[in-house]
Amino acid sequence: MQLLWHIFRWFCGGVVFCALQLLLTGNCHWTDLAVFSLLCIPLDAVNERMPWTFPLWLQAVLGGIVLIVSQLTAGLVFNVWLGLGLWDYTSLFGNFLGQICPQYMILWLPVSLAGIVLDDWIRYRAFGEERPHYRLI
Repeated sequence: MQLLWHIFRWFCGGVVFCALQLLLTGNCHWTDLAVFSLLCIPLDAVNERMPWTFPLWLQAVLGGIVLIVSQLTAGLVFNVWLGLGLWDYTSLFGNFLGQICPQYMILWLPVSLAGIVLDDWIRYRAFGEERPHYRLI
């Protein structure tokens, strides 16, 4: 049952990421949903292991870094190695192998923050886990 709950949360996170991509770029391929859902796995791992005493802003930065590294890894596998061409940032300034770029790296920080807080509140409301309480500093 625990695994199904995780898969559900990762899928919901993928849907949110796809909605953001639709707002930002106007398109989202079905494979993006799979990749974005996979990106939720390391963010979920960071969120679950951080104590409530860990400052929320630092947790968001750590989550953002984990998402950036995960996006690069996914891009190298899906876009470079498998040639799926899910995204291509080669035209954007500062890109690395066309898979990550500073513009979207910055976007991962508020996305990470929102994902962490939303996940905590869903776990509290739907599954009776501990009520979220955060330290900002």
